[in-house]
This record gives sequence, structure tokens and C-alpha cells, in this order.
Amino acid sequence: MSWASRRRFLYIAGFLIVLGAVTVLPLLVYLHKPGDCFDGKQNNAETAVDKGGGCKLLDERALLPVTIVWARAMPVRLPGEETGSFSAVAYIENPNANAGVAKAPFRFKLYDDANVLISEIEGVTPVMPGNVTPVFVGGIDTGFRKAGRVFFEFSAPLIWERLYDATEPITVPTKEIQNANAEPRLRAVIKNDSVQDLRDTQFVATVFDTAGNAFAGSATEVQFLERGKQQEVMFTWRDPFPFLPGRIDVLPIMAPLEEPR
Repeated sequence: MSWASRRRFLYIAGFLIVLGAVTVLPLLVYLHKPGDCFDGKQNNAETAVDKGGGCKLLDERALLPVTIVWARAMPVRLPGEETGSFSAVAYIENPNANAGVAKAPFRFKLYDDANVLISEIEGVTPVMPGNVTPVFVGGIDTGFRKAGRVFFEFSAPLIWERLYDATEPITVPTKEIQNANAEPRLRAVIKNDSVQDLRDTQFVATVFDTAGNAFAGSATEVQFLERGKQQEVMFTWRDPFPFLPGRIDVLPIMAPLEEPR
């Protein structure tokens, strides 16, 4: 091969190398999809397939267990001339500060004193991060039977995500029982200490006797609470309280946030 031919070959080879660097390599980079949280594989520091590491979904094996602290059936109207009506309340304690469940399906089962199932109610609740989540279902018709025992359970596996507590800036500076021996009312003042307005916040009120046993529950929803403002809410019952009120809880419930405020 002559010198001219070799030089021409080198020019062509150099041109092809430059062309490849300019076009082929970027194309390969574009077509290459690195492991992520949706590829069905365990990679990139994940502790399970598409869970843990930098993923939004969390590996439940790495979390502290959630505890169902207690569940109660509370009479709204005792069986008699009218059919009975009860409320069911449960407390769920989640010790994981930055892990929650957006939609947790649950089931309440109410039994009479003979341990016969008289009502079964299903619903969906968030499990708030690092906090106690109250679950309330009211107006449960029990016919002419009295609910003596209630059982609470999650009805499907929980999907844990990297979430944050949206109720952290909410405080309840005032809680006051009125007319406990006639038509009881609970007056509460709720305050939004956040820099943002809050919307669609549910509040569950639970009244305990002096021994610490819950005996009355109610719930209400506040559609809008302006930032830095406070608002009065009322919870009511139709019959006198059967016990002297002791502790009073007024707990907020909101869908957890994906990013901390």
C-alpha cells in the first residue's frame, strides 16, 4: 500500500471514529436504561425488588412493626324500642417517622355478648408516619343486638412508602366537655401552625373514663383551615355519658405527604 493510500485510509478511519463518537455513543447512552425503581429487579442499593434504597416504595422488613393499640365499640343508641347504633374506633401506632401508608384497607367486626358476629364494616384509612392514627366508623346498625366486642384488622397487605406526617403543624390548645349528664358536647379549638393552608382534615374525638378506658367517640371534618389561624369545632352525643370523663383526645387525620414541608 502506497503512502497516499495509507494516508487516505487513516483519514477515513479517523472520520469514522469521530462520527461514531458524535452519533453512535450518544445513541447508546440514550438507549441504555440504568436500573431504577420500576424495572422489576433488585439493584441500586434496593433491599427488595423495587423497594428500599432510593425508591419511594419501602421494604416492610426494614420497618418497625405497626401496633393496633386498641379497638372499641361505643354505643350511639342502645338497642331497645329503636334498633341499636354503634361507633367503632381503633388506634394504630406507627413508630416509623418517614414511612406511611396512603391507603390501608381495614375491617371492623362487631360481636355480641355471645361472641356472635353482628356487623362487619370495611373502609380505607391512611397510616400516618411516626404517629397514632385513629380510625373511626360511625352509625353502625346492629339491629336489636348490643355490640360487646370489636375486632380490627387490615384486610390486605400494606403498601409502605416514603411519606411524611401532614398533621404535624396542627395543635389542639382547647378541649372542653359540656353537658356531660344531659346531651354531651365537646368543644375543641384547633390551630394550624403551618405556613400553608390545610384542607380536608378529619378530626376524631375520643373520651376516656378516669381509668383510661375509651367509652365515647365522634368525628368531624374541617374542609379549610387557614395558615396561622385557629377554629372551633364541636363533637356531640345524644345520650348522657355513662362515666366521668377523664382524658380527651382530639386527633387529626390527613393523607401523608410525599415531601416534608
